[in-house]
Amino acid sequence: MAHKLNMETIVEKQREFFRSGRTIPVSFRLEMLKKLHRTIRNREDEIAAALEKDLGKCAFEGYMCETGLVLSELSYMMRHLRGFARKRRVYTPMPLFPASGYSIPTPRGNVLIMSPWNYPFLLTMSPLVNALAAGNTAVVKPSAYAPATSSVIADMLTQCFPSEYVAAVTGGREENAALLQQKYDLIFFTGSHTVGQEVLRCASQRCTPTILELGGKSPCIVDSTAKLSLTARRIVFGKFLNCGQTCVAPDYILCQREIKDALVEELKKEIRRQYGENPLSEPNYGKIVNRRHFDRLRGLMDSGVCVFGGECREETLQIAPTILDRVNWEDAVMEQEIFGPILPILTFDRVEEIPELMADRPKPLAMYLFSQNRGHIKTITEGCTYGGGCINDTIVHLATPHLGFGGVGESGMGAYHGKIGFDTFSHLKSIVDRKTWMDLPMRCRPYRKIYGKLLRLFLR
Repeated sequence: MAHKLNMETIVEKQREFFRSGRTIPVSFRLEMLKKLHRTIRNREDEIAAALEKDLGKCAFEGYMCETGLVLSELSYMMRHLRGFARKRRVYTPMPLFPASGYSIPTPRGNVLIMSPWNYPFLLTMSPLVNALAAGNTAVVKPSAYAPATSSVIADMLTQCFPSEYVAAVTGGREENAALLQQKYDLIFFTGSHTVGQEVLRCASQRCTPTILELGGKSPCIVDSTAKLSLTARRIVFGKFLNCGQTCVAPDYILCQREIKDALVEELKKEIRRQYGENPLSEPNYGKIVNRRHFDRLRGLMDSGVCVFGGECREETLQIAPTILDRVNWEDAVMEQEIFGPILPILTFDRVEEIPELMADRPKPLAMYLFSQNRGHIKTITEGCTYGGGCINDTIVHLATPHLGFGGVGESGMGAYHGKIGFDTFSHLKSIVDRKTWMDLPMRCRPYRKIYGKLLRLFLR
């Protein structure tokens, strides 16, 4: 296993492999992506079993939210890779005549990918797909909090690739620290804000470009024009998927005061419809990842008033879908990202006040708006700063390779998925190709008055 090798040796071997030029041809990249696609298809059952063991995810949810999305990203990248990797011609200004300008996507080199536990397969493999498509070598560090999935990932990548091309390093904080001491050409990190700060600090010592996919308190805004039954269905899906342990889950609802009671009733109805009268007895309902997070979440339920759910089962680390009403901005549940099946509800009076309300808070990774009013939609989408989101739905914006996914400000920097992901793991090398059959003399000394007039004609 790669994790038993010296970290410095792993990285140096990958650097040598990259310098050999083997990753540059598009044909090689396509071959590796196809190989990875076949391997994932052949080991779907193992991946599903590991996700169930780590997080209690049922096979349907594991495929829908993890394995299937990785396969979709692979398929998309294999279809479009030749086009993404082509020379990109641009307009060349007249003062440079005769010449042509273009950019060439070139691999960054050796990259480090560090992933979290909540979607351990998706958030490890999806950036890896982008990295390999762009022609890089990669060291992959899955989360120690999802040991079964991390083990499957390490075994699968060892089966697929030599460690000098792709190496999986398992383990915990000691391995993380050792990896961050090495030199890379790019670091891609998904996880908490606190750990992200440490990754950025280590990267800054070598001026290593870093992509941070963090989180934050993603609001779900509901105005008085929203279709409440459909709104409730889509909020319940997005919030309680993976027991709320989703970086883009609606963290809290901010709804117009006049519809709050009706919305709460619709949410209760929808939770019963999707999870039954006793969610903790449902065989497909997942669990909190570990005891520490379980205890933290139970503490957050002291905020406001629990108007639905609240049941906990210590022996299985499960918490039922829970709605908290009469919550204030100063409550503990509003001071940190919840990352669990607890849904606080706050209110507002006018949509126009929301941009100012959000301006003083950390920029969220996602924002969701339920409204039929185009003016309200424009006010929120143009007036608030956030990574991405949906109108009249939740979380599905991350499921398309045609849109980049990433945060802004405190919720992260950089983006990936599809072409944007390919470009993230590439360096666009800019080139001007000057022709030799003619040379305009006006830029060279001695300067002449006519050259000055021509210069002003061209550069204005």
